[in-house]
Amino acid sequence: MQNLSLYIHIPFCVKKCDYCDFLSAPASEEVKERYMQALFSEIKSRGKRFANCRTETVFIGGGTPNVIAPEKIRELLEHVREAFHVCGDAEITMELNPGAAGGTEAFRQYKEAGINRLSIGLQSAKDEELRLLGRIHTFSQFEKTWSEAREAGFTNLNADLIYALPGQTVESWRQTLETVCAAGPEHISAYGLILEEGTPFFERYASLTKAEEEKREERDRQMYALTQRVLSEAGYARYEISNYAREGKACRHNLVYWNRGEYLGVGTGAASLINNTRFNNTSDLITYIQNHGIFPYQNIQSLSEQEQMEEFMFLGLRLIKGVEIERFRRLFHKEIESVYGEVLEKNYRDGLLKCEDGRIFLTSRGLDLSNYVSAQFLF
Repeated sequence: MQNLSLYIHIPFCVKKCDYCDFLSAPASEEVKERYMQALFSEIKSRGKRFANCRTETVFIGGGTPNVIAPEKIRELLEHVREAFHVCGDAEITMELNPGAAGGTEAFRQYKEAGINRLSIGLQSAKDEELRLLGRIHTFSQFEKTWSEAREAGFTNLNADLIYALPGQTVESWRQTLETVCAAGPEHISAYGLILEEGTPFFERYASLTKAEEEKREERDRQMYALTQRVLSEAGYARYEISNYAREGKACRHNLVYWNRGEYLGVGTGAASLINNTRFNNTSDLITYIQNHGIFPYQNIQSLSEQEQMEEFMFLGLRLIKGVEIERFRRLFHKEIESVYGEVLEKNYRDGLLKCEDGRIFLTSRGLDLSNYVSAQFLF
């Protein structure tokens, strides 16, 4: 039976953060209800094609999924189980914003609905930095949310963090890392801020002098190195460039993406990879609702073998364990050296890649220059 992962997009939030370029926005309760009904229709329709697949992970993302009432989340997962063959040990994750949390009872309802992993968007333990980001919560609200999730019985929690904020110091970032480690999450995601064009942050902070840019880059490198050191000392194993976990708690859903497993996205703008074909849903909320979530896919791209190999390398090299040589041979019926021999040899010589135990992976220095290394595998 073929394995499948399911991503469900909830495009609503209380307030759009100043750095965010995700497909999300505030909406009325009427619009949220109409969207959920359209989502249920799409799940039912798409499930017919994948009835014989084993759904091993489900990820409810956004936006802020917890702006939807807990009973509606329960109904959502009931529709998922009716339409898809969800494994008994499936990892079922929901993203959550502390500023929209509904208390211990809401967490109990999430758990009863089958959610067994929560990804809580903290971003910073400093209230002034949260205000800078445009977040709707304070650190004390995060602490309360965290406590309520634990009280409800959740044993697999992720804390989402962002560093390299405008004006943020290395010491401030250290304090956030140490504070979060003290809370004892099973998983920590720590991403460097990217100034996305079209966001308020881009308008405010993208224009820097050369000297300012060099100073920011040096500070960001220090924060990047500090992240690895603090989290390692606290017992978190780095398994992907920006993700750390206790033993056995790596995010199974995200591993599907990095290993080019098959996944189906439902909801506005949701992307999919099935049979080496990429496609996505409409990003237009009104179109989605009016068509009851059922419409032709957009941006359909059948990947050539060359494109598949490129993705295998630049996605797989994000993982600390790197890519498996035998898997490359099995998938493409070619030796990896016959395709990338020159690139591999160059990066071995430069100390950026290493080959060991049947795997090719980034060295410590290679991880620091991962974008540079990965770009070399694009034809």
